[in-house]
Amino acid sequence: MVTALALAQRGMHVTVLEAEATYDEKPRAATTHASTLDMLDGLGIGEEVVRQGLISRRFQHWDRVSGKLIAEFDFSVLGGETNHPYAVQCESHKTVNICAQSLTAFPDATLLHRHEVVGVGRDADHVWADCDTPHGKQRFTGDYLVGTDGARSIVRRLCDIDFAGYTFAERFVGLTTPFDFEAKFGYSNRNYFADPERFVLLFKVSGNDFKGLWRVISKDGMDEPDDVVLSEAKLQERLQYFWPNDTRYDIHYRGLYKFHQRVAAQFSKGRMFLAGDAAHVNNPMGGLGMNSGIHDGMELALLFDLIQSGKADAAILARYDRRRRPLNVEYVQQVTVANKHRLEEKDPVIRRERLDELGKIVADPVQHKAFLMRASLIDSVRKAGTID
Repeated sequence: MVTALALAQRGMHVTVLEAEATYDEKPRAATTHASTLDMLDGLGIGEEVVRQGLISRRFQHWDRVSGKLIAEFDFSVLGGETNHPYAVQCESHKTVNICAQSLTAFPDATLLHRHEVVGVGRDADHVWADCDTPHGKQRFTGDYLVGTDGARSIVRRLCDIDFAGYTFAERFVGLTTPFDFEAKFGYSNRNYFADPERFVLLFKVSGNDFKGLWRVISKDGMDEPDDVVLSEAKLQERLQYFWPNDTRYDIHYRGLYKFHQRVAAQFSKGRMFLAGDAAHVNNPMGGLGMNSGIHDGMELALLFDLIQSGKADAAILARYDRRRRPLNVEYVQQVTVANKHRLEEKDPVIRRERLDELGKIVADPVQHKAFLMRASLIDSVRKAGTID
């Protein structure tokens, strides 16, 4: 949707083909980093994303075993580097809806729900997508096609592009609760708890009612059927294990996930392109996947605009692969894998070294800022500008 809005604002005809009747509101990506917020400002929606989200000015790393705070990172050190020296926890469905509303201002932009792409094709001059629709089979044609259709991307599959990488063996439990962990335990609204046996992530979003909702992600660690793992009794037991409390937790959502680290062998083939999860997937330790996907779309919009305006010919499109693929590997894949290893490290010596390193980084103003420049993908955006 961000890609579509960026194209429409540049005067291009754009059609969005969406398989579902509505966008899924299950908990998905939420963290929107400073570099992305700056881009959304350029589309005129940054302010609304901030309004509907929850500003996160700091995040914390904890040693869950000892209960000690290891490091607290403060985004204010990015002042002067970005218009948004913070992250925003804005649920992805809100960002989608904000984009959808903005798209209505452009008569050449069309959003079609219940249009499932079942086939794609291309020749030297154009592309097409065949869809199952409420009105039967339909074919849509255009100059270019961007597959933003997720980790199971049919566009990637039909383009015969390899999706190399791996899937983590363990399952992860995700749940939401309105319980106020900040008031009870003093946590920030983004927290990482290192534990060699059962690490856990805890962060807050504003929720549809803007009253606040906390998301908890933790390793399953049990070889039990899905319905047992997600039963009320097991989830209460899980939350009480992490955060003992006198009363039961009110659980709003529950789900099981598999996490992946994969990158497409190439992000384009002829007039077809991959962006977001269709091109790359990663674990959620760092909130980088959605941000990197938005950066993909913004790069494509810029390249298409250069061609449309006559400032470049189609050869410029090769820059998409040269920029986006290596940047994802360096700033998303490597960082999220390192984050996961830090949280789950079992060797006591290495574990202590990694946790102590975080404390040293925070204590050093230069290292502190450098860490957040990388974590917020500002470095990634700037490096992109150096790749022709």
